[in-house]
Amino acid sequence: MSIEVGSKVQGKVTGITNFGAFVELPDGKTGLVHISEVADNYVKDINEHLKVGDVVEVKVMNVEADGKIGLSIRKAKPQPERPERPERPERPHRPRRDNNRSNDRNGPTKENFEQKMARFLKDSDERLATLKRATESKRGGRGARRG
Repeated sequence: MSIEVGSKVQGKVTGITNFGAFVELPDGKTGLVHISEVADNYVKDINEHLKVGDVVEVKVMNVEADGKIGLSIRKAKPQPERPERPERPERPHRPRRDNNRSNDRNGPTKENFEQKMARFLKDSDERLATLKRATESKRGGRGARRG
């Protein structure tokens, strides 16, 4: 029997490590079930879910050229039907906001990079001046003598 990706087969757990479990497949080959593929929920200790000698149904996820076989127990289980979501009612469309700032009442005008940069620098200088004034007043100003 050839092992093909996507097929479900029965296997026997032959070894358990901290990263997964080795499962012997019917044709004598061995594959690995990674710890993340053991159960649908988080698995901290794989020994709580599997023991050596357990017979499990696995799904073949991949077969590498060097012979390594990736298996999954959780994808071998039948997936429950997902209930369909009810359709959302149509929402009214809001008009798009234009993020360009403009004082022109005739409509927004596009700013080029230089205009945006000049506006940013002016705003930044004003903020720094305000911050500097507030800081100096708390320290007594520049050049103030102590003691």
